[in-house]
Amino acid sequence: MTPADAVAAVLFLGVILYSVFGGADFGSGVWDLTAGDAERGGRTRRLIDHAIGPVWEANHVWLIFVLVFLWTGFPQAFAAMMRTLAIPFWLAGLGIVARGAGFAFRKYAPTLGWAKAAGVVFATASLLTPFFLGSIAGAVASGRVPATGTGDIFTSWLNPTSLLGGVLAVTTCTFLAGVLLTADAERLGHDDLAEELRHKSLIGGVVTGVVVMAGIPILIVDDQTLVDGLLGRALPPAAGSGIAGLGALWLLWRRRFRPARVAAAGAVALVVAGWGVAQYPWILVDRLQIEEAAGADATLVGLLVAAGLAAVLVVPPLVYLYRMVDTPPTSAGAAPVAE
Repeated sequence: MTPADAVAAVLFLGVILYSVFGGADFGSGVWDLTAGDAERGGRTRRLIDHAIGPVWEANHVWLIFVLVFLWTGFPQAFAAMMRTLAIPFWLAGLGIVARGAGFAFRKYAPTLGWAKAAGVVFATASLLTPFFLGSIAGAVASGRVPATGTGDIFTSWLNPTSLLGGVLAVTTCTFLAGVLLTADAERLGHDDLAEELRHKSLIGGVVTGVVVMAGIPILIVDDQTLVDGLLGRALPPAAGSGIAGLGALWLLWRRRFRPARVAAAGAVALVVAGWGVAQYPWILVDRLQIEEAAGADATLVGLLVAAGLAAVLVVPPLVYLYRMVDTPPTSAGAAPVAE
C-alpha cells in the first residue's frame, strides 16, 4: 500500500465514523421534527436531548478530521470539490451551525414560543444537512466533479445519483437514530416510549430498504463506474450492509434493542465502506485517481503520524465519553424523559 492509499484509507475511515456518529446525531433531529406538538412530542424530545446532549459536538469532530485530511493530503481534489460543490457545502455548513444553535437555544428560551422556534430550526436543519452531504457524495461518485476547472454548480449535485444520495443519507440517518433512541428509551425504563419508537423505526427501516431498491436502476443508468465497483470488489461490504440492515429490523421486531443498534450501525458503516471500495482507485470518480491527487510524500507521512497520535490521544477519551453516556442510569437518571 502506498502512502497515498494509506491516507485515503484513513480519510475514508473518518467518513465512515462521521456517517455513523454524525448520522445518528442528524437522525435524532429528524425524529424531533416528526415527534408532534409540544404535548404529544414532549417525551420524545426530552429523550433526544438526554441522548445527544453530551455528545452532539463530539460527533462532528470526524467531519473536521475528514476535511483536514482531504485538503492536506489531496489538495487538488479538495479544490475541485469546493469549486464545483460550493452550494451544497455552504448549505451543509449552514445547517450544522443552525442545528447546533437551535439545539442549544431552545433549552434557554425565555418563552415557549421562542423554544418552539429554536426547536424548528434544530429539527429542520437536521433533515436538510444530511441531504446536502449525501448529494455531495453522489456528485463525487457519479463523476460530476472535474479534476480541473469548475463543473456545473447546479447539475453537479442536482442529478439522479446526487438526489438518491441525499435521500438515502436522510433515511439511513433516521433509521439509525430511531434504533438508538429506542434502545435508550428502554434503558431509561420508558417501555411505552420504546414501543412507540420501535414501531416508527421499523417503518423507517422499510422505507430505507425501498429507497435502496429503487436506487439500483438509477445507478445503473447514471453511474456505471460505481455499479461495476459495487458488483465487483465492493460486493462483500455491500451485501454485508444489507444483511446487517435486515438483522437490525429482525432484532427490532423481537425487541432486542441493544444488539439491534449494533446491527444498524454496522449496516450504515458497511454501506459507506462499500461506496469507498467501489470507487477505488478514484478520489473523483472517472476524473482523478488517488495517486494523481496526492500531495508530497512527506506530507502524507506526516498525516499518517498525526492519525496515529490521534488514535492514541483522541479516540480513548471519545470512547470513554460514549461509555459514560451509555452507562445504565440510576432512577434519578430517567427524570429527563419522564412526564
